[in-house]
Amino acid sequence: MANWLVTGASSGIGYGIAMAALTAGNRVAVTSRSLAKLQSLTEQYPQQCFPVALELSDDDSIAQAIEKLDDFGPINVLVNNAGHGYRAAVEEGEDERIREIYATNLFGPVKLIRHFLPHMRHQHRGAIINISSIAAVQSGIGSGYYASTKAALE
Repeated sequence: MANWLVTGASSGIGYGIAMAALTAGNRVAVTSRSLAKLQSLTEQYPQQCFPVALELSDDDSIAQAIEKLDDFGPINVLVNNAGHGYRAAVEEGEDERIREIYATNLFGPVKLIRHFLPHMRHQHRGAIINISSIAAVQSGIGSGYYASTKAALE
């Protein structure tokens, strides 16, 4: 049994990864911007599932989540899944939206890696899984910012 942290676990790939880890008997800290969206996971696995509110574009939210995760125990598997897109031509991108997508898709996950990796190294075990996108290799028109955040996370 390992302790997992799965960001963006309220739907999609994150939900699927969290379910697979829980079904396999692991303890899983699941995150979402909304704790209500994690309710079904926590109800299905009340002894194994640890819900944590996390907004990756907000440094205070990251610090609060890390503090709460100290109660969960050492993280053996970090899954950086949370993220979102932003469609805009590069020359038309809005500064605030660009900063936010980089904070969510890249800088937030990097902060989590920097926090949990030293423990993994000390224990000589652990895994970090960064969920990227095919857009990192071949993006569509208007996906330059999204593609670059995912390419940087690889």
